[in-house]
Amino acid sequence: MAKSDYYETLGVDRGADAAAIKKAYRRIAMKYHPDRNPDDPKAEDKFKDASEAYEILADEQKREAYDRYGHAGVDPQGAGGGQGFSGGFGDIFSDVFGDVFGGAGARGPSRGSDLQYTLEITLEQAVKGTTVKIKIPTNVSCDTCDGSGAKPGTSSSTCKTCNGNGQVRMQQGFFSVQQGCPTCRGIGKTIDSPCTNCRGQGVVRQNKTLSVKVPAGVDTGDRIRLSGEGEAGPAGTIAGDLYVQMSVKSHPIFERRAADLYCEIPISIVDASLGSEIEVPTLTGKVKLKIPAETQTGKLFRMRGKGVKPVRGSVTGDLLCRVVIETPVKLNSEQKELLEKLRESLGQSKHAPQSHTWFNGVKKFFDDLSS
Repeated sequence: MAKSDYYETLGVDRGADAAAIKKAYRRIAMKYHPDRNPDDPKAEDKFKDASEAYEILADEQKREAYDRYGHAGVDPQGAGGGQGFSGGFGDIFSDVFGDVFGGAGARGPSRGSDLQYTLEITLEQAVKGTTVKIKIPTNVSCDTCDGSGAKPGTSSSTCKTCNGNGQVRMQQGFFSVQQGCPTCRGIGKTIDSPCTNCRGQGVVRQNKTLSVKVPAGVDTGDRIRLSGEGEAGPAGTIAGDLYVQMSVKSHPIFERRAADLYCEIPISIVDASLGSEIEVPTLTGKVKLKIPAETQTGKLFRMRGKGVKPVRGSVTGDLLCRVVIETPVKLNSEQKELLEKLRESLGQSKHAPQSHTWFNGVKKFFDDLSS
């Protein structure tokens, strides 16, 4: 009986890529697997046909031979001299579904756990960079047994359950799943005489002090990875990593937005009206800022290059200063009299164009309501 075309069996085009072929086989295998269709012999045939097609088309050399010579190119007795279909349905199925069901690649613990530490720093430290010492509770390698877990003078032995592989294969229905060995926890060795200090774990709990170098320009949410500074792994396996997460404290003067800094600067009504030159703070010292005459509250002044150079950027941001006109308080009688005279002299609308425009708009609004 002539075999069906492999591409037609999987329902894919001849130009389909590896991902499309795998997806098509995944769908058919799940639908027609014998364990899901125990009373349907045709389902088993379709499952076998799909598995055979997948084995050929998933292999570049076999697929090339099939494309050139057809079935003869992959038949051991055919003209093409190909290797043919090996019939390893379980291996093929494990390869395709292993990433979902924990198949062939599943292993036991090969390293310690990763840790995360939140480090609070000031804005100045974040902008300029610093070195900070931190203390973290973690598992560290046992000094008594040098992390082996075995009593000094003794050694571990090969695990009899997994024969030192660290893995055992378990059959779950029609899935063949490899898991970490429950006896040795994936290490491949067992300890007959455990260390009394760590009780055979190879690690002990204690506080560890580390120096963290914080690069200039970091911001809240940035992470620094310290390789091998996480928890020590069980019985001599490698340690995990420590991730230090940055948290920048709020600043009494500046607010950071990406590479720029913002601040509000109060100025007097006199300086705003007549103009002035004032000193403003930056993270590197004081600078002069010229306030032009007739400056309105909310005016934003940009001081280029006085912001932050991000840790992943090359351009330094700016400092943006927003002026806020401050109303004088606790006036004496003489000052109040002077302001009364000033108010009388400023009665004309040309001295307060924004107020004049606003009041005209309000008047028109009420006129429209009454009409």
